Amino acid sequence: MVDAFESHDSRGLKFCLDLSHHDWTRPTAVASTEAMQQATERTIQMIEAADVAGLESAWLSEDPDGWDAFAVLAAAARSTSQIRLGTGVTNPYLRHPNLMSMSISTLDRIAGGRAFLGLGRGQPEWYRDRLGGSGSSSPLGQLESTIRLLRQWEQPPHRASVREHVPVDDWARAIWPAQPPVPIYVAALGPKALDLTARMADGLLIAEFATVPYLEWLIPEMRARLENYGRDPEAFRFYFRTGITVTDDPAPAIRYRKAVMSLLSPLPGMAQHIIHPDFDVPAIIDAVGAAMRTRETLGRGGNFIDIRQNADFAAAREAIPDKFMADISYIGTAEEVKPKLEKLREIGITHVFLKAPDEASPAAFTRIIDQLA
Repeated sequence: MVDAFESHDSRGLKFCLDLSHHDWTRPTAVASTEAMQQATERTIQMIEAADVAGLESAWLSEDPDGWDAFAVLAAAARSTSQIRLGTGVTNPYLRHPNLMSMSISTLDRIAGGRAFLGLGRGQPEWYRDRLGGSGSSSPLGQLESTIRLLRQWEQPPHRASVREHVPVDDWARAIWPAQPPVPIYVAALGPKALDLTARMADGLLIAEFATVPYLEWLIPEMRARLENYGRDPEAFRFYFRTGITVTDDPAPAIRYRKAVMSLLSPLPGMAQHIIHPDFDVPAIIDAVGAAMRTRETLGRGGNFIDIRQNADFAAAREAIPDKFMADISYIGTAEEVKPKLEKLREIGITHVFLKAPDEASPAAFTRIIDQLA
């Protein structure tokens, strides 16, 4: 069993892997049954390579239009031995808390106590308006009730009850994790979500493109909230989605990061962590959102597939200045990236994410880590 709170290595930062289902959706990945199988195998091979190279954890996104992250993680668990495995992130609208407990308990047993759970609030309107779901009108309330239920099911007598938001009445479970409690990391941005995270979670997952001024406010704020709740800030983890790319040719990586920002940042509340003294960030995000037609698509209940189909990605990328993207990204030569990582260490970030290399091999990960040492 892996200790969820093991000490940092000599670099002071732990490296993590971030994967999404998008590699499975590329035209080359759906051209045939064989191509689908190859894309599936490549995902597992990437996690295996990260395991051999010593990465701390692998995080798989789980969106309502994508893969079943727990199924993929369970497949990877059988061929890995050290890397921690979890969602990055799922939410209590997509998975009822009982199903979530089933999934994380099963994964943790298959993985020998290496599972963790990344949770977010989700986009409740998708589940309410388009997927025929139900649930609380309070995303944070539903998230809190879910965490309470999961914690009850982990401990003897493995029964749980909650009245608010996700009513559960004394429901007993026969299967629980191998390592109770399973670490829970919450993706949070707003003050209420951050407070919930400080009160109930084991760590914070910080969204992509968070800037240094925001982080310099966030980490001391979270540490103060943890102390206020009688918790040890040193046992709390700060995971930051950095998408580190070590390269001598940053242009393709910058272009890719612009596309990611175009898809995510115009979503409601998803730009409050982006602060830059030399750029009018709200104006940039407004221009990107207009090009992506995000508001109109969400207003019709559209999901990420609909946003991509309706978007003008070229115009959205054009609205994002190259220097702005370069400043807030972790892309470039090792000598350019290392000072940025050092700044994150000083601020108090504990874990950062590498962008998956082109080659799914331990050597590819090791080269990146050695360059950044």
